[in-house]
Amino acid sequence: MTKVITQNEPITSEATCYIGVDISKKTLDVATYPEGELKQLTNDLNGYKALFHWFNDLNAVSIVFESTGIYHQSLQHYLDAQSVPFSLVNPRQTKHFGDAMGKLAKTDKADALMLAKFASLMKPKYTVNKDQAVEELGDLLSARRALLKDQTAAKNRQASLHSALLKQQTKRRLKQITADIKSIDAACKTLIKTDKALTKRSAILTSIPGLGELTATIMLTIMPELGNMDKRQTAALAGLAPITRQSGNWQGKSFIRGGRAFLRQALYMPALVAVRHNPDLMATYKRLIENGKPFKVAIVAVMRKLIITANALLRDDRKWQDNRA
Repeated sequence: MTKVITQNEPITSEATCYIGVDISKKTLDVATYPEGELKQLTNDLNGYKALFHWFNDLNAVSIVFESTGIYHQSLQHYLDAQSVPFSLVNPRQTKHFGDAMGKLAKTDKADALMLAKFASLMKPKYTVNKDQAVEELGDLLSARRALLKDQTAAKNRQASLHSALLKQQTKRRLKQITADIKSIDAACKTLIKTDKALTKRSAILTSIPGLGELTATIMLTIMPELGNMDKRQTAALAGLAPITRQSGNWQGKSFIRGGRAFLRQALYMPALVAVRHNPDLMATYKRLIENGKPFKVAIVAVMRKLIITANALLRDDRKWQDNRA
């Protein structure tokens, strides 16, 4: 039986082992902390089963590994299916941890041991897998982003072309890209309509003036945690929480960083629409501008309030209402 330990459960002397996994295309380099045991497994079902049995034999607390594009996804799904607690962490965060620990060697085994130590000392929150519909939406949105990049590149090339043949090919390519984007948008709508939970959540989000179906889809996919956080966590996860810079008598300007960049990009245009059509956000924007705040500061504040409002509505399971008397 797998021993699942909740995030707030105190660690006993029987469960003090953490497992770090450095993932590559074909292999899993696995290390334990504090024991320092090392193994190399295959990045396939056989390797996942071996890791699962080792986890049980060690009575380990959790497994931690970095987000590595497509290479970690199969392991993530396997561990979730087996109810094994795991943490999917940001590579930048673990790199800073390694630097702070004086880690100089750059090998798969050293990285695995560093991840195990990171798990023991930092105790990152366990990762909750997205459901299948949200995973599929994520794949569709990734393909859509790639098409948009191709579209921009093709338009830029088209402006400097002289060959009639190349102009014709580029025009045909742009037409195909447009058709592909429309197909993806239609597939996203169909997928949401066939899932009751997503349909309800999307309806709540699109009730907010300024938020359209595409932005709602992006929010549901990029931040599935919406509705289960407080406002500070929501702003921080979106990368919209202002970071204070102060030392002694020096006070620097606050700025935003980190978080989920694609979500921030998706919220920019809805924020511009909201300051014209959403009474609450319009008032926020006007107040900041009248107080002398720059446009960028004001629009980021609107974006932050937009995502916090979305979280609150999903949490309360209700649609947006105009609060004016």
